[in-house]
Amino acid sequence: MKRIQEALQANGLDGWLFFDHHLRDPIAYEILGLSPEQMATRRWYYLIPRDGEPQKLVHRIESKILDPLPGDKHVYSGWREHQEGVAALLAGHKHIAMQYSPNCAIPYVSMVDGGTLELIRSCGIEVASSADLVQIFHATLSPAQIESHFEAGKKMDLIRAASFAQVTQAHADGTPLNEHQLQTWMRQAFEREGLFTDHGPIVAVNAHAADPHYEPTSGSAARIQPGDFLLIDMWAKLAIPGAVYYDITWTGYCGAKVPTEIENVFEIVKVGRDAAFARVKQAREQSIPLCGYQVDDAAREPIAAAGFGEKFVHRTGHSITTDIHGTGANMDNLETHDVRSILANTIFSVEPGIYLTDFGLRSEFNVLVQDRSAVVTGAIQQSLLNI
Repeated sequence: MKRIQEALQANGLDGWLFFDHHLRDPIAYEILGLSPEQMATRRWYYLIPRDGEPQKLVHRIESKILDPLPGDKHVYSGWREHQEGVAALLAGHKHIAMQYSPNCAIPYVSMVDGGTLELIRSCGIEVASSADLVQIFHATLSPAQIESHFEAGKKMDLIRAASFAQVTQAHADGTPLNEHQLQTWMRQAFEREGLFTDHGPIVAVNAHAADPHYEPTSGSAARIQPGDFLLIDMWAKLAIPGAVYYDITWTGYCGAKVPTEIENVFEIVKVGRDAAFARVKQAREQSIPLCGYQVDDAAREPIAAAGFGEKFVHRTGHSITTDIHGTGANMDNLETHDVRSILANTIFSVEPGIYLTDFGLRSEFNVLVQDRSAVVTGAIQQSLLNI
């Protein structure tokens, strides 16, 4: 609570208003340490002011939902009492943060519905985005969480190498795998190694790799045959509470001689990837503030200069936390203009790509940022694999 109030003072905010109905805002539950398993069929509000005690507003039917938290409790039942309670809760305040993003520019934190925003504003409140606060209290990682990321990475890098080896062996045996069979083998390897993922991985050959979010099914999977281009995008975390994901993409060609077009695209993507990391590394070492959109610009510039700007159709990277797509700054000046600062003790992906008709190529690693440093947290692919 003290750290939140210090952050409110530093950002010139009167308070941070948490709101939920039917478990719509998982960020609120995680930051406040509330159990998401409890019933939440009525609206509740929790206001942390920059000074003084927090205030709660809860429905009489679920009056104990915020009892684990400090602060004075106020209750309501009817709609008039609800509106009066909200006005009383906010009395004396003008500038309040909520899980809201203007124009939904950062959808990961835009949890509050439009009607509730209208209600809060009708009380004379200027609603500010909590995006920067969420970064501090949700996307920055503890030493134990950072270590969990590295432990997952060690296991994932071994599984990644073994996955490409499976393809090589299948070719040697004359029984090529299809995309879904390799995906299934990888999921089984995750389970054996104590890793968890809720979906994926992506195993895609040729034109399937031109779809950034392609996932094979048993009915649609293509065989991975000699002469094919292969992309594997895999993400998982240790199957323990609070663990942080590791997320990588590697590519290879099933043959001794990589076609010139594929080789050229790989080199261009690699230049963009490495330019993004160099931008982050320089900023941290020189204590220069850096925003997510600037990292995206660094990756996109050489790819556009090579004539493939319109083929790089997604952001350069995303925040990584206990969720594969976290609530920290994204490396993005395409899908959104992410002006959030990159904070110490955060992890994000760097994964530029070029997507053509016959194949798509992406190269991805993860970056850990600390006070005066930035490091890639696992192996770095420097050339296309010969499978």
